[in-house]
Amino acid sequence: MHKKVLLVLSFLLISLTIKAQKPQKLTSNQIYEKIQKLNFLGSALYIAAHPDDENTRLISYLSNHENARTAYLSLTRGDGGQNLIGPEMRELLGVIRTQELLAARGVDGGEQRFSRANDFGYSKHPDETLEIWNKDKVLADVVWAIRTFKPDVIINRFNHRTPGSTHGHHTSSAMLSVEAFDLAADKTKYPEQLQSTSTWQPNRLFFNTSWWFYGSEEAFVKADKSNMLSFDIGAYYPLKGLSNNELAAIASSQHLCQGFGRLTTRGSQTEYVEFLKGDFPKDKKDIFSGINTTWNRIEGGGEIGDILYKIEDDFDFVNPSKHLPELLQAYKMVRQLKDTHWRTIKTKELNEIIKACAGLYLEASAVSSSATPSSTIDVDFEVLNRSSISMELSSITILPEGKNIKKELDLAPNSKQNFKNKINIGKDVSYSSPYWLNTPWDLGMYKVNDQKLIGNPESPRPIQIQYNVIIEDQPVAFTIPVVHRYAKRDVGEIYEPFEVLPKVTTKLNDKVLIFSTSEAQKISVEVRAGDANINGKVSLQAPKGWKVSPTAIDFSIAQKGDVQFVEFMVTPTQNESEGVLKAIAKINGKTYDKELIEINYNHIPKQSVLLPSQAKVVRMDIKKNGTKIGYIQGSGDAIPESLQQIGYEVTELNVNEINGNLEQFDAVVVGIRAYNTIKELQFKQKYLLEYVKNGGNVIVQYNTNRRVDVQAPYNLQLSRDRVTDENANVTFLAKDHSILNYPNKITEADFNGWVQERGLYFPNKWSKEYTPILSMHDKGETAKKGSLLVAKYGKGNYIYTGLSFFRELPAGVSGAYKLFANLLSVKENAVEEN
Repeated sequence: MHKKVLLVLSFLLISLTIKAQKPQKLTSNQIYEKIQKLNFLGSALYIAAHPDDENTRLISYLSNHENARTAYLSLTRGDGGQNLIGPEMRELLGVIRTQELLAARGVDGGEQRFSRANDFGYSKHPDETLEIWNKDKVLADVVWAIRTFKPDVIINRFNHRTPGSTHGHHTSSAMLSVEAFDLAADKTKYPEQLQSTSTWQPNRLFFNTSWWFYGSEEAFVKADKSNMLSFDIGAYYPLKGLSNNELAAIASSQHLCQGFGRLTTRGSQTEYVEFLKGDFPKDKKDIFSGINTTWNRIEGGGEIGDILYKIEDDFDFVNPSKHLPELLQAYKMVRQLKDTHWRTIKTKELNEIIKACAGLYLEASAVSSSATPSSTIDVDFEVLNRSSISMELSSITILPEGKNIKKELDLAPNSKQNFKNKINIGKDVSYSSPYWLNTPWDLGMYKVNDQKLIGNPESPRPIQIQYNVIIEDQPVAFTIPVVHRYAKRDVGEIYEPFEVLPKVTTKLNDKVLIFSTSEAQKISVEVRAGDANINGKVSLQAPKGWKVSPTAIDFSIAQKGDVQFVEFMVTPTQNESEGVLKAIAKINGKTYDKELIEINYNHIPKQSVLLPSQAKVVRMDIKKNGTKIGYIQGSGDAIPESLQQIGYEVTELNVNEINGNLEQFDAVVVGIRAYNTIKELQFKQKYLLEYVKNGGNVIVQYNTNRRVDVQAPYNLQLSRDRVTDENANVTFLAKDHSILNYPNKITEADFNGWVQERGLYFPNKWSKEYTPILSMHDKGETAKKGSLLVAKYGKGNYIYTGLSFFRELPAGVSGAYKLFANLLSVKENAVEEN
């Protein structure tokens, strides 16, 4: 190890307050750390099920203390979870969580991989999980991850031997990892993968255990640890000015949509891994013990190591460019290695180090953030050599087109070179959108046909620039994506990804359109121009029996990015029915059927997602009593918009402004997790209960049972009871109660077509004042009767429900709408049955 330490704190690569698209500008400390990693030829793969499952402490330790190439394989993108920072759900939430994982890896130094598994929601057993996921395909993806990443060590986050004790996705991730450990080396298994990679046998497999898996710290202390390795992961990194635990906390805090922001911690902490398969390490403090992690592990690597170890030992923090001649010599030798795996990895690492040591700044900024296929964009180029080393920019290559543009520019020290070029966007360039959303998917699996894309966190950038530079007579190619760089007076410099998008996109603002009568409704379609001077026609394609007037409407938009709204009259069927309404635009005979969704948060890069431009349409016969609803948002849901669809006047209430002013509402609804997320609500509870006492209806939706008191009028104890099978049988316990009869008659058919689950965090204990309305349970479990409870309190009704209305209403589930309308309409003389 190098004996000198430069007493300057390095900056983290990712910051919550800086736009995530900005290019890396490495300090000398960071360059030195990358040289340390360059000289360690060992890899570790951490495997679990979801974003936030990963142990950032261990990933950071392996990456920063051991200097190992470390990756996290998350089988899903977290699509089935909840969003605490915005309205995005399901596949859009998966896009956010993907980027949050990348942000976390940017902090802890790891890489990120995925499978094609779709997070369909909570699962109680791996049997259910692997049936919905398609076990063989997800197993193939784990094998693919092992064969392509080629880890020496695999670490499972969960225990494969305890099915049914935790989330089915969790146990499944471990079970698949154990199975894939051997299959990855078998050339008869998934042979189609071997056209793009080779077989691989990892050295050893571990389970990242802890006291949690033993039930208590006391039980873990007494456990036999002879088969375990342990490490003190509280290491301090002087080059960063941070401890490993601080890095890990910052990495975890990138999961903002899950509310994972947390305090940093410091100090000694022991981490344990239990040996499962392979060869047991000789040193129980070193997970790579017995594995050759030096340059000598590869043919021809010894001479390269002689050069690079010397650079590490003698690294000049003040003038890192002095090492360029030796780095270039090593670069040339690495490119001649026979081992294609390490050649690719170490060429990329050396490329980045050479660029940083030279202080070489490269940029290609488009004048706009997007363009369309078959168009031309203006790009501003900047090249700057901030070292004293001789350099020349010989040419640039436009990728993926492959067009080479000759330059022959002398890159004199600190003399900036700026030039402009027009770039033609090919007609066949793929649109910018997450690749796993390009093909229709099902409940358990995304469909990806290109084997080489499977597992990648993102789609390849649509347009990249390869700078062909000659440094000290050595050609080196540096590839960067085209970006859009601009400034706002109140923000400063901003980098955005450059995207290739359709000439026109359309949007139906409401993704579910409810028709409670057979009368026609006016439906507005937003038409957005992806280029200037767009002219065409837009139409609506309706389900059988539905009518649309007119059949098509002309649109004409002069400015790129501008929108035009057109309106259709849509008439539903007389009887109850549902289907899909599609918006279709046509320009010169070409059809465009996508909606552009832009996701823009400060902690992740801006995302452009193209999804089918459509909405679910539902014709239902629904009756209502009352019109004015007060709604208290919790962690965020779309129920207010859903209620407006069926004719309610919904007022979203500011908790701080609640006092004795609720009598104007026919009912007050408390959104999901409100008591978990709004501290002020506990001080306003007296007004809610006073409103009920005076004759109002309050409906409280689910809260998690972690350190929360919903302050119900009578004793009510929340639990972790849930029914994950959306098709689970529902039994009516209080058949005569108005909730099941007024104003809509609720039948078993109203529980058909529910999505993802029945409900979650049901109460499991309650006082005699409550009437349980429904009973349901998952396969092999006892009946859960706490999904819907109602109690008379004074003249009104207090209702607590863990039913997942927040999923069902936005999904257009007719029965859920009818039941919710009944909750809002509970009569004073409701029949109570205990």
